[in-house]
Amino acid sequence: MLVCALPARGAGITATDDRGKTVSLAAPAQRIVALAPSITELAYAAGAGDRLVGVARYSDYPAAAQGIPQIGDASRIDLERVLSLKPDLIIGWRSGNQVADVERLEQLGFKVFIVEPATLAVIPQLLRAVGSLAGTGATAQRAADEFERSVTALRERYGARPKVRVFYEIWHSPLMTINGRHMINDVIRLCGGSNIFADLATLTPVVSLEGVIALQPEVVLGGSSATTPEEFVAQWRRYEGFVKLRNVRAMFVDADRIQRQTPRILEGAQTVCGHLEKIRGSRR
Repeated sequence: MLVCALPARGAGITATDDRGKTVSLAAPAQRIVALAPSITELAYAAGAGDRLVGVARYSDYPAAAQGIPQIGDASRIDLERVLSLKPDLIIGWRSGNQVADVERLEQLGFKVFIVEPATLAVIPQLLRAVGSLAGTGATAQRAADEFERSVTALRERYGARPKVRVFYEIWHSPLMTINGRHMINDVIRLCGGSNIFADLATLTPVVSLEGVIALQPEVVLGGSSATTPEEFVAQWRRYEGFVKLRNVRAMFVDADRIQRQTPRILEGAQTVCGHLEKIRGSRR
């Protein structure tokens, strides 16, 4: 992903989104609608939280976002609600929002900026872009710089450590994982891990338990299908009858801190790095 937001001459602002479309604003956006919870978080991180007038359902972080009017979710946007909010900028999620909804919003004359963050490196780019569009560039720049420093620190500490074979579970029934193009794969690699299903073609493939066993992970990470670490571990204890899974540890990662494409993914990364370090320690 490459997001480029540049101030134009004079008061105008232009930015190119992940569709390759250029969005032009005469002045920084004052009324913003976010079409995904992750975009809501990004707006706050970029200093534009007070510009949000509408957010997608499940926008629960930070706490202040829970008081903003909701405009639907990925499956359906309430167009009448959006119209009533009179936004001067709408930020959408390319693979999460319905194409027809986005097209209708543009037909109605709204400025729509579409993002598709796929790697850790894109998050600071997106922060800077949102900051440019909202006129909060200084705050966004600080957040982006801090994110990049933190990623570098984790890479320097863990990136060259002995590899740990990882199965990352994003859902338990059916059993789903991530391939090498997913942002979580970036996190695993950052921590010195090796995703056993990195070579699969589908971004979030369904896999079999037999397939997991055949690739012999040392650790199972996840948490979307469980509410507590204990519940997640219990799900995998059911498979202790399989000899090759008896020594495979299941370790919980809070889904909101790793599956949302926001600066909070660093919290998930720190958890993942700590888990993999425990696996390395158990080898000794």
